[in-house]
Formats: sequence, structure tokens, C-alpha cells
Amino acid sequence: MSTLLVIAKEPLPGRVKTRLTPPFTAAEAAGLAEAALADTLDAVARTPAERRVLVLEGRPGPWLPPGFEVVPQAAGGLDERLAAAFGRCAGPTLLIGMDTPQVTPQLLTVDWSQYDAWFGPAVDGGFWALGLAAPDPALLRGVPMSVPVTGAVQYERLRAAGLRIGRLPVLRDVDTAEDARLVAVDAPAGAFAGRLARLAPAVRR
Repeated sequence: MSTLLVIAKEPLPGRVKTRLTPPFTAAEAAGLAEAALADTLDAVARTPAERRVLVLEGRPGPWLPPGFEVVPQAAGGLDERLAAAFGRCAGPTLLIGMDTPQVTPQLLTVDWSQYDAWFGPAVDGGFWALGLAAPDPALLRGVPMSVPVTGAVQYERLRAAGLRIGRLPVLRDVDTAEDARLVAVDAPAGAFAGRLARLAPAVRR
């Protein structure tokens, strides 16, 4: 593994996890986002890699562990921002977001010997991980993001390019309160599950 990329937003109220409000307040949603980001960065920090890069919209905070380069997100839509993130890299690169706090070093430790790309589909039709042995921003530009066909379109881009694609397990992004509950069940020892457990039980139901 050459590079692990995490693309994320600074967890500020009203700027992140807006689909969690309601039932959560904007501050609670931001707290859950911060915990999800902390779990994600912890998993990345424990995964063997030559470089670990946080591609951040906003400013780093106390949730950032040592050992990460921090670079700003590019302008434009999400496809352009992801493309630009890959454009900063040379050699095998795996990109993930901040919405899957259940991710583990085992999931992120991929074998490049037989694959040109790795693809991690998400329950909602998107993808939670994308890896390219030879990063090519053109493989992402123009892919419609945050729609039910995002993952299918991105996967077809890889297939049409003739790449040998390894498949990672399907994971659930944290978008809704129900997603939060289910992800916390899958990863009960993480900061995300702990933050959710401290919220009012009536809110979590």
C-alpha cells in the first residue's frame, strides 16, 4: 500500500450529517460526525501505509491523530474533489470517506498483486472505498455522486477501463438515525457507538 486517503469535512454543527436532524440536534449530529471521523482515522492510522492523507474541508481539530498529512479539498462537485485527491498521489492508493466508522485495518489492507482497482460498495448504492493502483482522476470525473446509481456508474468506469477489480464487503454509510443505530451495533467498541449511547434513549429509538 502506498497511500491511504480520507476525504472529510470538519465536523461543525449544521455543516455535517444534516440528514440526522431530526431526531438529533445539529450539535448532536456534529458530535456523531466527529466520532465517526475519529474512528475512521484511528483505523487508517493502524493500517500499514507509506502515506496517510486527510483531504479536508475545514480545519483539523483534536480528533486528528499524528502521522497524517492534511491537504485542502479542491473546488467543484464531489467527483472533482475525489479526482483531485487521487491526482495528488502516485502508486497504489485507497480512498475512503468519514461515513463508515465500522471500518477496520483488516478491511483497508488490500492486496494489489492481482488487482488494478478495489471497490467497496455501500448499502445506499454508492461506494465507501475506491482504490486505484495507478491513480487516474479521469476515472472519477463526471460520475454522478450521492445518487442511487453512483456505485454502479463508478464500477462500470473501472470495468470499461479494463481494470482488474477486487471487491470489498458492502458497508453501510451513516446518513440517517437508523443507519447510526445499525452501524453502532456492528462496531460497539468504537467512539461512534459510545457517542450514540450517551444520547437520550428516546432519541435513539
